Amino acid sequence: MDGSKINDKQVTEEVLLEQGYRKYSGEDLDIYYSKEICAHIGNCVLGNPEVFEVGRRPWIIADNGGLEEDIRVINTCPSGALKYIRKDGK
Repeated sequence: MDGSKINDKQVTEEVLLEQGYRKYSGEDLDIYYSKEICAHIGNCVLGNPEVFEVGRRPWIIADNGGLEEDIRVINTCPSGALKYIRKDGK
């Protein structure tokens, strides 16, 4: 799943926030999460526990991983609960 899109359209912060996603800001990447959509499969915490750690607040720290690695893990989310927006415009 492409974590930068919803229904094949590029996501925007406005759309994600309107849909109930919560924003976790990083230097190069903002990660968005929707608890209503999450199926709790665990790909995120298994994929990179430095970025995604459920016992920590905030539980997502985007800067604890590299840009491409964060995107790789987000794209493994089968429910679409995780989305991202790159800050470099790509």
